[in-house]
Amino acid sequence: MIQVEGLTKKYARHVAVNNISFSVEKGDIVGFLGPNGAGKTTTMRILTCFMPPTAGKASVAGYDVFDQPYEVKKRIGYLPEAPPVYPEMSVSDYLTFVARLKHVPGAEIKTRTEQVMERCAIADVKSKLIGKLSKGYRQRVGLAQAIIHNPDVLILDEPTSGLDPKQINETRELIKNLAGEHTIILSTHILPEVEAVCRDVIIINKGRVVATDSVENLKNRASIGGAIQVQVDTDGTADALAVRQKLEQVPGVSKVLDRVVAGNRLVFEVEGLQGRNVRPDVARAVVHAGWNLLELKSSVLTLEEVFLELTGGVAPHTEPAPVPTPVGGGVQ
Repeated sequence: MIQVEGLTKKYARHVAVNNISFSVEKGDIVGFLGPNGAGKTTTMRILTCFMPPTAGKASVAGYDVFDQPYEVKKRIGYLPEAPPVYPEMSVSDYLTFVARLKHVPGAEIKTRTEQVMERCAIADVKSKLIGKLSKGYRQRVGLAQAIIHNPDVLILDEPTSGLDPKQINETRELIKNLAGEHTIILSTHILPEVEAVCRDVIIINKGRVVATDSVENLKNRASIGGAIQVQVDTDGTADALAVRQKLEQVPGVSKVLDRVVAGNRLVFEVEGLQGRNVRPDVARAVVHAGWNLLELKSSVLTLEEVFLELTGGVAPHTEPAPVPTPVGGGVQ
């Protein structure tokens, strides 16, 4: 559905995007991640035909973004971080207006407007002025305008930014329900959101793609080699320092890190020397010390830890959102 090959974008001496390639299959939800200045926003602007690439090529639904931008725009629904809504219009009037701009057939506009209002859970506010709505409702109106022409691809930039926890959960469920019917690229700096919504992830750093895989494969592939998580209950006979020192004495153990200390329940991450399986010796050390071994399992990195590892410890922050094009510009 989306094909990017050798895409490059240069600004004078600065290379914002450097020879990146990736693909997104039809019906997938893909998280597009990167720290500030990574090239994420530039890539999205190229895909939505805001700007041409310097080199390489990209296509959406089989149409080239450089040679056939109008055909690409017809097949894309775009929700920038700040929804492109008109506060002085009512919800239903605004969506009717957008439907006309996006060339929804006249006979289908009323039906299509009602369908997207129902799907985005905004039918109960259809007569209200958008300027009077909460941010959560305005976000839903923005999503409704992005799907009103039933596009093949949705590009969502920070769709839950500024929402409260309840609104975030509702928006995430709505996005998940749109998958299959639409191919979705979700750009966000909230990594738990990617884990909750996306199956695949693309991570870009310093203009280059540093990872593209499923969330689970990426976490497993980037897991600390040979690391295990150990949960111990000392029943009050020892503190975390004593247990950590005991684990550090196990042959083959290279590092022990405290993870959780809650009463008698102690959790440690234990790293073994390269190629050394320290599980049996760690288990014996805990049991012989007279403590209860509650859990012993492989240590898998969180997506945030994977992100930090792949981007050189750069924390994920929101990039400046692309300047919203007026709704008639064809990208929305």
